[in-house]
Amino acid sequence: MKLLRPVLLTCTLIAAGCGGTETAESAEPLPLLAEASSDLPSVLVYKTATCGCCNGWIEHLRAAGFTVDARDTRDLMSIKVDAGVPTAMTSCHTSLVDGYVVEGHVPAEQLKRLLAERPDLVGIAAPGMPAGSPGMDMPNAPSYQVLSFDNEGNVAVYAEIDPNSP
Repeated sequence: MKLLRPVLLTCTLIAAGCGGTETAESAEPLPLLAEASSDLPSVLVYKTATCGCCNGWIEHLRAAGFTVDARDTRDLMSIKVDAGVPTAMTSCHTSLVDGYVVEGHVPAEQLKRLLAERPDLVGIAAPGMPAGSPGMDMPNAPSYQVLSFDNEGNVAVYAEIDPNSP
């Protein structure tokens, strides 16, 4: 799959409800919405301090049983580069979980699949900020793709997501 153009999308520029400027290096963790499962690894999320859509995604993960350590940063791009996220696949937050990178608003179901199957990948991403993805809730949103990427620059469709199906 060839990506058409490299784009850095940030929450403060794209999403309604996410906005403001980056003002803090750390913030209080969001409250747990569901008891974390001991079978699931902890997810470390790097995001900006004022991003509401990132917080929505974190709540989605917690509701799915993940323990989440959310850290605000002013230098999100260096984290993305260090984690090996291709520029064209960036989104508003970057997560590290059990040896994988998860970029953006990937549904918890796909994260659980990744952890169960353990493919030879760097990670998976929902590039940009797809409408209808967890944290970017929107009725009648179009389908979007979760992509996989590896150390050799290969990108493939990992999942086709229809946010309107139950």
